[in-house]
Amino acid sequence: MRGIISDKLKGFIEQANKAAQEAKQNSVKLSPSLVRANLDKLSVFIGDGPDLDYAQEIVLKCDQTINVNIPVRVYSPAPEQALPVVLHFHGGGHMCGSIALYDGVSRKIAKAGHCIVIAVEYRLAPEFPYPIGNDDCQYVLEHYKELLSQVKFNEQLIIAGDSGGGAICTTLASNNIGTNAVKIDKQILMYPSVDYTLSCASVEENGSGYLLEKEKVEWYFDHYFQHNESRKAVSPLFMAMDENMPETLIFTAGCDPLRDEGIAYKEVLIQAGVKVEHHAFEGMVHAYMLLDSLVEAQCQKTYQLIGDFIKQK
Repeated sequence: MRGIISDKLKGFIEQANKAAQEAKQNSVKLSPSLVRANLDKLSVFIGDGPDLDYAQEIVLKCDQTINVNIPVRVYSPAPEQALPVVLHFHGGGHMCGSIALYDGVSRKIAKAGHCIVIAVEYRLAPEFPYPIGNDDCQYVLEHYKELLSQVKFNEQLIIAGDSGGGAICTTLASNNIGTNAVKIDKQILMYPSVDYTLSCASVEENGSGYLLEKEKVEWYFDHYFQHNESRKAVSPLFMAMDENMPETLIFTAGCDPLRDEGIAYKEVLIQAGVKVEHHAFEGMVHAYMLLDSLVEAQCQKTYQLIGDFIKQK
């Protein structure tokens, strides 16, 4: 069912739709630099996030398995306390986004959950297609403790991501089932991308006029997958799952083309015996957490629920 948009977003969405229509009329072609610049423009809505006692940029020096050093930002509201660790993978369709753009989001998660957040600057397509970004994040998952020499932490490990970052989380969760070296306790998924086949009904129902367009999602995926991968096989929705998957928190948005795949992922997890908490924000669009100043109440509620989930024993 096509979503009914919140009054708080109508003016913004009307402007976005007008700009998109003008771009088409003027034959403006999508390019990585253009979509990255357009996403970065949302920084004015995100806000700076709270001050924290510790915030440090660090480079994870990697061995020959990755052959690149991975920049991260480590945040802690209380570096002298042993806190849970959240690995935060930003969204952006595997092509856009950065730890700089998501700085406010990472800070808000750290404060809400009273936790350490490690924001990861994984490599992006099309320069670095699938599975390079996932490989970067897997390396951080295996070696994150090397980044925490200046802060105290406990053994609870959580992964979190929105949109394409949610795809990374869910891929890591399936790929690490039964892995002794890695134990992911929880995952937090904000309007996650988990079906690269785009087979859910909401893709058609909400695929135009709501900021994230089906046409653009297809363009993202065509640049991400460059080696004739089976898109079903690499979709987290269709990957192996069992009761050993991490406890999961999922947020979906009523006017999001990806809404139904988040719900479908929840159902598969429940069938596998995994504890799942799901919150649907009707009237919201994909990436609403990057529009904080427009939908402040919904974002505050989202961060509150994230904090509660992190703190639950």
